[in-house]
Amino acid sequence: MGIKVEFNPDLALRNISEFKNGNRKAEECIPENLEAGKIYPFLKKEQRNYWLSGEIPLLETRGNENLSRPKASIIILEATHFVENSEIWTKGKYKVVEVFNDENIHFEGFDKI
Repeated sequence: MGIKVEFNPDLALRNISEFKNGNRKAEECIPENLEAGKIYPFLKKEQRNYWLSGEIPLLETRGNENLSRPKASIIILEATHFVENSEIWTKGKYKVVEVFNDENIHFEGFDKI
């Protein structure tokens, strides 16, 4: 038996409609009016590790690893693991560097284009 940890090269959050429909907490979703320069909280189930040394993509997930193209370029400012009701969670804060309003390719691996 080992320690289950997931390494994420991006931050994948749900559509804000999941919060509005009562299915998710607000921190599990991409804010409705995402703005460059602002700091937002995030919440992910399970123990996750993120790259903290530069920009990473913010993606929208529909679950089961069904991911969108990057919605924004962000910097993870902090990430903390905690236990609530016997479940492991990761919470933190991210700062939006740039919002993308197109379907162009903006990242190649960890390199922002």
